[in-house]
Amino acid sequence: MSYDVIIRDGLWFDGMGSAPQTRTLGIRDGVVAAVAGPFDEPVDETGCPEVIDAAGKWIVPGFIDVHTHYDAEVLLDPGLRESVRHGVTTVLLGNCSLSTVYANSEDAADLFSRVEAVPREYVYGALDSSKTWSTAAEYVQAIDDLPLGPNIGSLLGHSDLRTAVLGLDRATDDTVRPTDAELEKMAALLDEALDAGVLGMSGMDAAIDKLDGERYRSRALPSTFATWRERRRLIKVLRKRGRMLQSAPDVENPISALMFFLTSSRIFGRGKGVRMSLLVSADAKSMPLAVHVMGPATRLANKLLRSSLRFQHLPVPFELYSDGIDLPVFEEFGAGTAALHLRDQLERNELLADKEYRRRFRRQFDKLKLGPSLWHRDFHDAVIVECPDKSLIGKSFGAIADERGLHPLDAFLDVLVENGERNVRWTTIVANHRPKQLNKLANDPSVHMGFSDAGAHLRNMAFYNFGLKLLKRTRDADRAGTPFMSPQRAVHRLTGELAEWFGLDAGTLRQGDRADFVVIDPAGLDDAVDGYYEEAVPFYGGLRRMVNRNDDAIVATGVNGVVVFGGSHSKGRFRDGYGQTVKSGRYLRAGQRRRGRVALAAGA
Repeated sequence: MSYDVIIRDGLWFDGMGSAPQTRTLGIRDGVVAAVAGPFDEPVDETGCPEVIDAAGKWIVPGFIDVHTHYDAEVLLDPGLRESVRHGVTTVLLGNCSLSTVYANSEDAADLFSRVEAVPREYVYGALDSSKTWSTAAEYVQAIDDLPLGPNIGSLLGHSDLRTAVLGLDRATDDTVRPTDAELEKMAALLDEALDAGVLGMSGMDAAIDKLDGERYRSRALPSTFATWRERRRLIKVLRKRGRMLQSAPDVENPISALMFFLTSSRIFGRGKGVRMSLLVSADAKSMPLAVHVMGPATRLANKLLRSSLRFQHLPVPFELYSDGIDLPVFEEFGAGTAALHLRDQLERNELLADKEYRRRFRRQFDKLKLGPSLWHRDFHDAVIVECPDKSLIGKSFGAIADERGLHPLDAFLDVLVENGERNVRWTTIVANHRPKQLNKLANDPSVHMGFSDAGAHLRNMAFYNFGLKLLKRTRDADRAGTPFMSPQRAVHRLTGELAEWFGLDAGTLRQGDRADFVVIDPAGLDDAVDGYYEEAVPFYGGLRRMVNRNDDAIVATGVNGVVVFGGSHSKGRFRDGYGQTVKSGRYLRAGQRRRGRVALAAGA
């Protein structure tokens, strides 16, 4: 029988952590129909339209990105090219309490845009023109009907759910508590979403994220106003259905993290636990000792409480960029929120120059150094990369403060006011800066790979290729004689392990599995993987977002047996009609069986 795609003589990783072997894969009807070794009967290439010579290359399951914010972008560009070109074949929507299932278009845009730093007008426009659904089942079908590039899974956001039931005003009012009837309606809508195939629910406890729009601008997200009574009622639904929760504890309240362990526990859940994926495990500059405590404490708590909790981890240095003050970490300060509240550039510059405002900002800035935070707040570790005053490029704000004899925050604000706040672009690394600790985290069983935030913070960061970056680090360490992780372990952590935890029908590349794959040229895992790149986004009005570009590393990306990027005929390019007229991806409903194994058995 003929094959649709043949990948010949590559080093094959199955996604289960097995040692890689040289194999040829034959793919037919979206399924891995043959896996042949050097001594097996050769795979017949007769009539096969796509034969990829993978000698010296790696054949791995398509990467899974479990933490994206593509909820609006998938409506505007269903190909989600920035992930797929780097080998990602499955993405998960609906994280951090934000989804577009139940809330109306205006509310969803206000929930999403400022938090994820995506232009509100385009988020609202995408929803207003595309939102044909009013139920979870209709949402799932609407996404599945798109000409998807990658496969899609999703969570139901708690802020989305709370807004739909209470209204955005009441959902963000600290004096309002849902009535029993409203709480039961939330539980019923969550149950309905799980019936439709949604994987679970997402939440957000930390009040750092703020609403966009004009009506309730700068209020915290609705989920942060929920009591634990409300959360436990919704988690009860997840426990009954065997589904998972993604969320983030409130870093200012240590009890918050403990509550997640307790509600995940099988002891307090009558033998049924809830899998929980929390933000975030990192070697943060602001809390250098935390990396030594967090992993052991998580493993101990899981064991003692019989919980199933892991923290998401980005396995690369966490480098951020900012145009002026447009960075979410400034929401940690009331004064920062006050500035971000202002959209008009002149009004914002006037505020930043105000003496009383600056005194208040300095008090908050210095006080925050005494407590937990996301940002290290060291302006000596914040370097200007673009500025109208060219003499400042390459300098840190701390160095400028030393030259001018100023408080570092004043020097920072002075540079912004003098040059136009959004005209000053600067960068810093907030976490994962110590290679030794980063390698330890990559192996830590209490974490899993996530938190790329793909599709969000378009001018702040780009981790679309975090899977390739981990493989490069693994390969480089092995070459240097200082290995910290085997290649098959790295592949497993990026694929099969995530699929099992999140309940996704993805992540493995064995005979009978659905053929989501990426062919990697290890010689292409070079400095380009870590480079800085920008590209204009047509569907966001030409906004230049940060991206990754390492096309020499990717020989081919395939989704459901279709080569969508690269391949034998189109190196470094997407196939014609990709994301427009050609559909390769599917919505992966929770609990669906592997189509590949069923199809293979039927054809046997």
